[in-house]
This record gives sequence, C-alpha cells and structure tokens, in this order.
Amino acid sequence: MSEAMTSVPGPLTEPLRYGVYTGIELDLEAPETVPAAARLGLEPPRYCGRCGRRMVVQVRPDGWEARCSRHGVIDSTELGER
Repeated sequence: MSEAMTSVPGPLTEPLRYGVYTGIELDLEAPETVPAAARLGLEPPRYCGRCGRRMVVQVRPDGWEARCSRHGVIDSTELGER
C-alpha cells in the first residue's frame, strides 16, 4: 500500500485492519494485493480500512470521493497534495 494512502485522515488512516479494495481483514504476514488500476490512481478504495464497511464512492472527471459513515471522507484530490 502506498505511503500516501496510509497517511490520509479518515477511512485510510493507520492502522489499516481491513483491505480497502476487498473489505477482508488483513493478515499482517500477507498484505493486501493492490489492483493495477489502484496503483495508477484510477481505482478508488471501496471499503474502509479501519472498520471494513462498504464506503459510498463518487467518481468524478477529476478524481473520486469515498465516504465511510463512521470515519469520514477522503478525496483523491487531497491525496495528490500530500
């Protein structure tokens, strides 16, 4: 997982307990496989990394926004600034 994604406030904040693309609890010895589209910044996270809940995702022409009902909102435009 990229350093930028682990330092974002809200659903992707450390410690990540769940895979943000699968929602499955992470095994520390076998980290989540990040899809190629996500590595390119094209695929938004679908699950909260802190609680594993499905997030509401809005894809826009300039990026995406993902919202966890418990942990807040992350926006791809904010990731580029970090």
